[in-house]
Amino acid sequence: MKDQYFRPLKTGGAPHGVTLLVLALGFGHAHGQDNPASSASAERDKMLRIARTGTAPTIDGVLDDSAWTLAPVIDDLHQFDPVDHGEPTEHTEVYVLYDDDNLYIAARMFDSEPDQIRARQMVQGQGMWFDDSFTVLLDPFNNKRTGYSFQVNPVGNRRDGIFETPTEQNQDWEGIWHAEARINDEGWAAEFSIPFKTLNFDPNNADWGFTVERSIARKQEDIAWVSFNRDVNPGATGVISGLTGLQQGVGLDIVPSIVTTRSRDYEARSSGSRTDPSLDAFYNFTPSLAGVLTLNTDFSATEVDDRQINLTRFSLFFPEKRDFFLQDVDIFSFGGLERNGIPFHSRRIGLGDRGQPVDLEVGAKVTGRVGRWNVGVLDIQQEGFNDVDDSNLFVGRISANVLEESSVGMILTNGDPRSNLGNSLAGADFRYRNTRLPGDRTLEGELWFQQSDTEGTDGDETAWGLRLASPNSEGLRGELAYDTFSEDFNPALGFVNRSGIERTELALGHSYRPASHRWLRSIQSGINFESFERISGGLESSRFFLELVELETHTGDDFSLNLARDREVLLEAFEIEDDVVIPRGDYEFDSIGIEVGGADERTIAPELRLDVGDFYNGEILSASAEVNWRPNEHLFLGFGYEYNDVELPAGEFVTKLIQVEANYAFDVRWSWVNLIQYDNESDSVGINSRLRWNPRAGRDLYIVLNHGFDAEGAFSRLRSTESSLSVKYTQTFRL
Repeated sequence: MKDQYFRPLKTGGAPHGVTLLVLALGFGHAHGQDNPASSASAERDKMLRIARTGTAPTIDGVLDDSAWTLAPVIDDLHQFDPVDHGEPTEHTEVYVLYDDDNLYIAARMFDSEPDQIRARQMVQGQGMWFDDSFTVLLDPFNNKRTGYSFQVNPVGNRRDGIFETPTEQNQDWEGIWHAEARINDEGWAAEFSIPFKTLNFDPNNADWGFTVERSIARKQEDIAWVSFNRDVNPGATGVISGLTGLQQGVGLDIVPSIVTTRSRDYEARSSGSRTDPSLDAFYNFTPSLAGVLTLNTDFSATEVDDRQINLTRFSLFFPEKRDFFLQDVDIFSFGGLERNGIPFHSRRIGLGDRGQPVDLEVGAKVTGRVGRWNVGVLDIQQEGFNDVDDSNLFVGRISANVLEESSVGMILTNGDPRSNLGNSLAGADFRYRNTRLPGDRTLEGELWFQQSDTEGTDGDETAWGLRLASPNSEGLRGELAYDTFSEDFNPALGFVNRSGIERTELALGHSYRPASHRWLRSIQSGINFESFERISGGLESSRFFLELVELETHTGDDFSLNLARDREVLLEAFEIEDDVVIPRGDYEFDSIGIEVGGADERTIAPELRLDVGDFYNGEILSASAEVNWRPNEHLFLGFGYEYNDVELPAGEFVTKLIQVEANYAFDVRWSWVNLIQYDNESDSVGINSRLRWNPRAGRDLYIVLNHGFDAEGAFSRLRSTESSLSVKYTQTFRL
């Protein structure tokens, strides 16, 4: 059961002297593997000296260029799932070359059953976890902390990402690079061309962190050149050596855009149209330090948010999806924080308190690395809206790489995008990561401190926290965390949904992988306890979550069963639904949950979750279902349904959330993506339809339709409220 309180533990490290948690969990080899620890340690020293080519290969998915005959070959890949450092069932050969302007990678993925290769995603930038795929991971600074990933499937669909931490990747980032792939009689082949203009790197560093990953969907098998703890990330790479004389040209990217929008307000019976140009300019001061200038920024082509149902008294978190803010997003991450208490959350900029767009007049950003220093500066001039005046918003972040895998840094913010009160924040953080403990165990931790300064506030505005964890893919794992947020702590450019609290979290789990079971791949279980105590005294809430069992089969199906006990202490009445109020009081309630899921690589992939139990002073039945249908590489249909039936003494209510996805890809360049959402909380239906033409990376045409309806039921008695149709064209010119 994937519970919000029992999430997979992140991979990481801690000081050599702080090994108590790891000792408690044990250093013994995990079950079901042939001493992979020694293999993992040895392969970190893998090095390949790559060749420079005078003739660039043609990127067409056919490895018939003479240049590839000069390239060194990587063929010593190993399996890391299901058998860590086991022998792959299929052979792979990887070739690496470079010239002044590009890094070239090619791969032959031999397959004994070419007709069984999975390749059903043709929409650029969308997930390919259900397909066969080949991924290149680069760490240009070879610092074991940051990097890029570039992925392609057998029909040439591309997806990329940037690592915000050594183990956490943001795949909403999008860079300019090229790849093609083709299925052939021997399996399939792929070719990559990655411009050095797309990457930040140190021109004095000839050694880059490098590894590759191949996924074979029908076998649920993953193989790699270098991996650690059943994962591929910048913290576990080999090295490609000999990268010298790299060029980025003038280092200037000019990205003009023009968007024409016609909108209509059906309630006000008004309509209008406007045409707006915008401009982004990217300049590399050095190969490792880049500046961005944006004028009249437009976000009309950005994906809409997935709707969420909120049955708590705390604000929900929505992730960033806008390209401008995703560029070098890893630089601004702080203290390992993911939601509550993060000092900078870019969605606070350019969006009002109800999610309405707010114009940005001009913005500038400088990000990159200078030696062991990581630097990020962001300055935005935001137009006023409602009663909020024009505002200048600033974020500065600097950190230094210390020890082998750790960092120490600070952050400063200034400005409040949603009020006229002055606000600033200062914070410092220390991140430790050690993956070289005995038995190839990992220990990680963070220690951080923040203080905000809000105009007119005289109270305590501090927050601090620490975390220590030993994440392991097999055997025991554990995590211990504590943080506190004062009542007046207010990061106006960040995100806080709980303040005035002290939070404690303890998690322990165990994973077992049978060595040779004919259908069972893994068995997991674990406990998680999280408590929120009010600084003023007394408990605010707590949850004890017990995952009794989670089973995964070799075919990718899974099943889980869990128990939970919640406690909520309300100091004042809580209106959970219109006219349904939960009185103040101390509530304790239990629930049981079950989840069953089918493998994503199948043509039809269903998933069902059911939770039943007490809820405050009443009862709740929560159910969600999802069915995805992928009959071929062109068509995808998805249906999701979330249902909550709540019975309380103060009243009964039902919440419903329905999502329908319908995508059609004409080829890897033309795609039509549609998302229809309904929820009975807002009694509204929203349609987002995006037609995209992407003939080449860095060149896009979007036609985007958004239409909103009032609804008296699930897609019934619809009444149009507003609509907009936008046409946007953007192209990157590289100098």
